[in-house]
Amino acid sequence: MSDTIYFTDVAMIVCVVDAGNADTILLAAQEMGARNAIVSYARGWGTRERLGALGVAVETEKEVVSIIVSSEQQDLMFDGLYRAGRFDLPGRGYIGILPLDKAASYVPKAVRERLEIGGGEET
Repeated sequence: MSDTIYFTDVAMIVCVVDAGNADTILLAAQEMGARNAIVSYARGWGTRERLGALGVAVETEKEVVSIIVSSEQQDLMFDGLYRAGRFDLPGRGYIGILPLDKAASYVPKAVRERLEIGGGEET
């Protein structure tokens, strides 16, 4: 048996929000059953950050939340995060889904054994 466990039916939901707003996304994802998330910090600018007559863009701090979910859960998770992040309002950031061809992560031995007992079927 290979040490690498591949997940092929997954997608990554990515939310980009202003600094300080990632906690709202994380809490909503956790309440919907997400097991993990990654928050990265970035700088960026958008239409809202344009200032003055010259239209000079000012960089602002951003938080990027990435969550891997099963493809069958992606729409439900996306809709819940969209509402929680209030992405329907101007200047709230954006959310998107990236399909993943393949992902891999640690899977505890007990879970691997349970999957093997079930005839190799994923649950």
